[in-house]
Amino acid sequence: MFETDNSKLDDKYKKRREVVFLILSGFFLGSLAMLNILGISRLIDLSFYIGNIKIPFKLFIGVLPYPITFLCTDFISELFGRKRANMVVWIGLILNFWVLFIVWIGGKLPPVPEMLPSTSLPPTDDANYVFFAIRKLTFGAVGASMIAYLTAQFVDVSVFHALKKITKGKMLWLRNNGSTLTSQMVDSISVVLITFFYTKAFKVPEGELESEYIIMLILSNYVFKMTAALLDTIPFYIGVKFLSKYLNINPIAEYSEESD
Repeated sequence: MFETDNSKLDDKYKKRREVVFLILSGFFLGSLAMLNILGISRLIDLSFYIGNIKIPFKLFIGVLPYPITFLCTDFISELFGRKRANMVVWIGLILNFWVLFIVWIGGKLPPVPEMLPSTSLPPTDDANYVFFAIRKLTFGAVGASMIAYLTAQFVDVSVFHALKKITKGKMLWLRNNGSTLTSQMVDSISVVLITFFYTKAFKVPEGELESEYIIMLILSNYVFKMTAALLDTIPFYIGVKFLSKYLNINPIAEYSEESD
């Protein structure tokens, strides 16, 4: 039997729930901070061949930890509810501003090296060069990241709970994949377009068509996130099954009551 009255919950389950919620939130916020700092600091080329045809596949390094953020919000949504999932999303936004502030103030504190007019960066042999290069890229991408992040995460939580309501708590795979695939399409499109057209944080390489290069980046980002989302379905199933018992939570209690 699952307990539904919070006043009767044993201290053991309360402590377990707090610890699990903190772990999920920690992974979410840590991954978010990492992707904002790394951002577009490196472009990874994973292009491959099918026969004699080269399939371009390029990702900014900041994309790598991104899928874990959606897995964490799906776990929180399923186990702790929509309000807590939205709360973590808002805390993530505050964290974005905190990262931006630290990066900004770090560049203002003395001694500030002399910047080259051509690059707005110190000379490459200056010990401060790496920090200011990362700082420049972070400022260039963080605005786009914040807008895309907020939009995608709230889409993820909303679609997750809409599908959960429609299926009356059944078909866990559908809400896990449906919410993540939808939200990450939103994220992939918005972050690339905003980063290129608004913040101008990256340039199209010489010899590449602008439209083709941007579409390639969007598709590469989305295919990577889609693959990660599909691969995490089984771990998500196993995780929900284990944690619902470990935490003494029935994720579909409200739907079970409706069908009784």
